[in-house]
Amino acid sequence: MRTKYLNKVVAGTFCMLLSSPLFLNSCSEDIDESNLYTFTGETIEGFLTSHNEQFSSFNYILGRIGYDKILSAYGTYTCFAPRNEAVTAYIDSLYDDETNKDLPHNGMTQRGLEGLTDSLCQDIALFHLLGTKVMSVYMNGMTVKTFLGRDINMSLDSVTTAIVINRQTRIDSVDIELENGVMHTIDHVITRSNSMVAGELDTHPEYTIFNQALKLTGLVDSLSAQKREDYNPDKEYPVDNDHGFYVPERCELGYTIFAETDDVYEQMGITTVEQLAEYAAQQYANCATQGSGWYDYARNHHIEVSTGSDYLNPWNTLSMYMRYHILKCKIPFGKLLNSFNQVSKVTLVEYYETMLPYTLVKVTRNSGKRLLNYWIANNSLTDRVAELGTAGMHTVMFEGVELVGQSSQIAAANGYIHPIKSVLVYNENVPLGALNERMRFDVAGLFGEMMSNGFRRITGPEVAAMNGNKQGTDGNLGGNYIRIPPSYMEYLSIYNGDDTRLYYLPGQENGWSNYQGDEYNCKGNFDFAMRLPPVPDGTYELRLGYTANGNRGMLQFYLGSSSELTTMQALDIPLDMRYEPSSSSPTNPDVRTGWCLYTSCDDMGVETDANMHSLGYMRGPLYYTVGVGGSLARANVQDLRRILVKQTFEQGDYWLRFKTVIDNPSAQFHLDYIEFCPENVYNNTQYAEDMY
Repeated sequence: MRTKYLNKVVAGTFCMLLSSPLFLNSCSEDIDESNLYTFTGETIEGFLTSHNEQFSSFNYILGRIGYDKILSAYGTYTCFAPRNEAVTAYIDSLYDDETNKDLPHNGMTQRGLEGLTDSLCQDIALFHLLGTKVMSVYMNGMTVKTFLGRDINMSLDSVTTAIVINRQTRIDSVDIELENGVMHTIDHVITRSNSMVAGELDTHPEYTIFNQALKLTGLVDSLSAQKREDYNPDKEYPVDNDHGFYVPERCELGYTIFAETDDVYEQMGITTVEQLAEYAAQQYANCATQGSGWYDYARNHHIEVSTGSDYLNPWNTLSMYMRYHILKCKIPFGKLLNSFNQVSKVTLVEYYETMLPYTLVKVTRNSGKRLLNYWIANNSLTDRVAELGTAGMHTVMFEGVELVGQSSQIAAANGYIHPIKSVLVYNENVPLGALNERMRFDVAGLFGEMMSNGFRRITGPEVAAMNGNKQGTDGNLGGNYIRIPPSYMEYLSIYNGDDTRLYYLPGQENGWSNYQGDEYNCKGNFDFAMRLPPVPDGTYELRLGYTANGNRGMLQFYLGSSSELTTMQALDIPLDMRYEPSSSSPTNPDVRTGWCLYTSCDDMGVETDANMHSLGYMRGPLYYTVGVGGSLARANVQDLRRILVKQTFEQGDYWLRFKTVIDNPSAQFHLDYIEFCPENVYNNTQYAEDMY
């Protein structure tokens, strides 16, 4: 699949303009501009050749796989070019490496450039090249996919102000603008790990106890997947490119681990894995106890939790403790939270499902820190109109578990390891505290495959680069979008094959009124379902966020306990997404939805909010704007939330089905975000649900 992908990449002209909001939000510190180069009029290959005394070794590697010709041709690329001494040092390290007994010297036939295999040349060269133009000002906190199909992560060294790539490579000259892109020179070949996430821990002795626990519980064997082996887009989707959209070549899988170092455990008095097992038993022994347990799924299913030494038992307390540290998708530090078009006063939050069945971990950015399960009292509630509320009502109940930071993350072949500063557990404060709030989920964040394949909030030009610089067109829908094949996502079921054409629209350059900018859009006589995120037991309103316009369609919602159609029950009446509210007057609100412009109301829309709610609708939130810096979504007539159902949910499986009720293959179905709002928020007797 890699060769096919690269053929697509180099077939077209790439035109990435990284002044997009995707990168603007990732850099706040000043970059050292003392080594900036100006435009020279040369190609990347021309520059390397004319500076042969510095880059002849890297150019030799490029030439071995024919990329010297590619970098001398028209296009838009980024090249991280290691100097000769850096290449020599790296080659020596490969030749002297004795860790792989099955492949002495990493396959090299002799010391030096000529001893490199073609495969090593390809891996080195492609890991230093991008199909888009990335300038240094946007690099801090950035993660980008290379031609090798592997990510590199960039951060700013706060002391030297140099950009650091993958923890050890520094850019020493930045932004050499050339005819076909930009080049940055580096002091070290960018290294990559070929170990799986669990195996990577073997090379980091600071995680000895955590690593031993992974092995004792057998979880090491569960963390080895790199791609979905049975995914074959050519067999599954032979007609898709009649529409010309990008179809993923492969489905990558991966994992994210939040891990405590031995130093963190030592502060807790834990110095052995046996002591960690004792601690886990103290934390989880009573989590499923009838009447008092807080782990609703385990309690409701009468699961017997074991505190013994049967560590391979998934319901052993040590196994449960470890599983809550692992996500079934790979997410670099810089993408754990997504900022795009949110207003400045809000706190960024994401929720991810862990490998402890049906549990969520909450990630929050607060005062520049990334925190797990941060909890404040009365979150989502307010005592002020159109404000978040007074500070006194939002007491911090749990400071959260802090992540160490971007520069400390460990990248493996199939995921990331993020060190944390204190111990992470799923205790009663998580379902009863941190998650006891209105939870908003960007739909792309519900699918691990979107994160693992780097698709969530990818830019249009990046999609074009993968698609041979082609734009897809499907009736009134066209652009640099990703076609989602029927079997691509574990938690998505498409019931009628090619009649359901589902697309992911990144939206980073479009200025749409979408939460985080992106959306899913569907064409055809669609009929599909997605699994909802597992929430703690409780009564909730399930809401769908969308933007109405005349290109949309009309659909019926169904809710079921699995993806089987026999479990699905219809919810309310069909929703006509074509209908746009028409009134801006509080004295004459829209008859169907109750919408009117809230700023024209004396009470900022409080009374009309209640009227809309009784009709099954809500305005868009104050949380984000139309595009970046545009009008507030709450003031946009097309931004609506539909209340799909109000009912009791138990922690476990629920699937939401979307089925068209009109025969119009060109009508669009729009899917932006969903909300689970607990009863104590939407029906609170003391405070009001905030407008954010």
